[in-house]
Amino acid sequence: MALGTNTGGAGTGTEVPALPGAPLLGSLHDLKSDSLGTYLRAQQRHGDVVRVSAGPPGMRADLYCVFSPAGVQQVLASEAANFRKDNAFYQEVRESFGNGLLTSQDEDYLRQRRLVQPLFTRRRVDGYAGAVAAETASVVTAWEEALDGIVDVSDEMTHLALRAVARILFGTDVEATADVVARCFPVITDYVLRRGYSPANIPRNWPTPGNRRAAAAMDELYGVCDRIIGQRRRAGADASGEDLLTLLAAARSSDDGEFDDGELRDQVLIFLLAGHETTATSLCFALHLLARHPEQQDRAREEITRVLGGRPPQASDLERLPYLSQVVKEAMRLYPAAPVIGRKAVAATRIGGHAVPAGADVILAPWVTHRRPEHWPDPDRFDPDRFTPEAEAGRPRYAWFPFGGGPRACIGQHFSMLESVIALAMILRAYSFEAVDAEIPVSAGITLRTEGPARCRVRRLDTP
Repeated sequence: MALGTNTGGAGTGTEVPALPGAPLLGSLHDLKSDSLGTYLRAQQRHGDVVRVSAGPPGMRADLYCVFSPAGVQQVLASEAANFRKDNAFYQEVRESFGNGLLTSQDEDYLRQRRLVQPLFTRRRVDGYAGAVAAETASVVTAWEEALDGIVDVSDEMTHLALRAVARILFGTDVEATADVVARCFPVITDYVLRRGYSPANIPRNWPTPGNRRAAAAMDELYGVCDRIIGQRRRAGADASGEDLLTLLAAARSSDDGEFDDGELRDQVLIFLLAGHETTATSLCFALHLLARHPEQQDRAREEITRVLGGRPPQASDLERLPYLSQVVKEAMRLYPAAPVIGRKAVAATRIGGHAVPAGADVILAPWVTHRRPEHWPDPDRFDPDRFTPEAEAGRPRYAWFPFGGGPRACIGQHFSMLESVIALAMILRAYSFEAVDAEIPVSAGITLRTEGPARCRVRRLDTP
């Protein structure tokens, strides 16, 4: 029977193999200390679909982990309606960052997508290239003063990506928002992680120190967003800006109406979350990988110099810089910004011939699927040539899915690629890189997180 066919009931299909765990807590300790390594070990030992159990008896969670490209396609695309964002983790994200495109479902999601989609056409997104170039130019200049020529590319790319997305969202109000986001986001994301992965949580309104810190951060973040939204509303028809918030405030249709102020804030918060942490991860690891591989770094720089000379990069240069795009894609393969994706099964189904019951928590792990040796020979090796058009055509569609897929594929994937290529082109043209930290420990948060510095020694180059 073909993979992904859903016939019969909950009892059909073979039993899902289980990853052995401790008698009392199952794999809870392993998931808390190294979830990515635990999922990778589960696939290597037990195959395409593996059950991982965690928590004490009576509170134990069973995670049905799906690692094959065909299984991923079933969950994200061919049976997407059967796999919802109803798990505890998404609920925590929803309560902290609002019911925007990342977290909404059903008619809410469809309405939001219809209103937002016209603002993410390729032509519209290409118009943001100038903002990305301006913020990158500031970074390039600032690095001239780097102490001993050493920069932490994790911190620096987070700063760059946040400034770029804040400028695109808020226009001239970037200064008023970037510092607030940089200060408040880590507090809120850590809070979401603690609650999302805990088997039980106290109510959010209990006055514990953790609850109070998170509430204060959310109040400050919501306050600055609400203030700017109010300014845009008061400007009304006189608002002439092309920033994304102004366009969102003006978005309307006869069928879907328009966003009210609360919905606007939800969209802004989700765009801030998804729009800066994901791109920052890709940029950080692209630079760090190139710093460890001078031959590929030189090849990328040669392409940049040949195509751009001394002029600023433009959106149209994305297609003229194929090797640099391949570098970004390979960095996303090895270090996907969303290393783990969760869903909940509505009805019983079969994945890879295994029975997955109704109500099951289903885990997809790009971190693991991106390392399947049958699709990625020598999977831990950095090789941008894996993404030539010929190589991509020879692999299953969901062997690589850093932007998700199916009807809920990331709406900002073209922007992410555009921002990454423009920023890398400007940085690599100005500096050479040598890795100071050979390895960077990582963990799975809302996005992939570095657990230590990612320092590189930079040397200013003579640019055309």
